Amino acid sequence: MSSFAVKCAAVMGATGVALGAYGAHGLKKVVPEPERIEAWGMASRYQLVHAAALLAFSATGRTARYAPALWTAGVSMFSGSIYCLVLNKERFKLLGPVTPLGGLLMIAGWLALLAP
Repeated sequence: MSSFAVKCAAVMGATGVALGAYGAHGLKKVVPEPERIEAWGMASRYQLVHAAALLAFSATGRTARYAPALWTAGVSMFSGSIYCLVLNKERFKLLGPVTPLGGLLMIAGWLALLAP
C-alpha cells in the first residue's frame, strides 16, 4: 500500500465526514440559502468518494505515478474552493475559477489509471 495514498485518504475521509456533518447540521445557522447548502453537500460527497478511491487504489498494490496526487490536488481545489465560496462568496470570489480546475484534476486522476 502506498503510504502517501493511505495518509491522504485518511485525512480526506476524516475531514469529508466532519465537513459533511457540519453541512447537514450546523451550516443552516450560517448559510440560509438551500442551493449553497447543496453545493457544500456535493463538495463533501466528492471528497468522500475520492478518499475511498484513494484507499481502494492503494490496496491494489498497483503503483501509479499520477492518480493519487491528481485526486488529492483536485479534491483540495474543487471541494476546498466550494467550502470557502459557500461560507463567504465575496471574500473568496477569486477561488471561483479554482473549482473547475480541481474538477479537471480529478478527471485527470481517473484517466491516469489507464496508463500502464
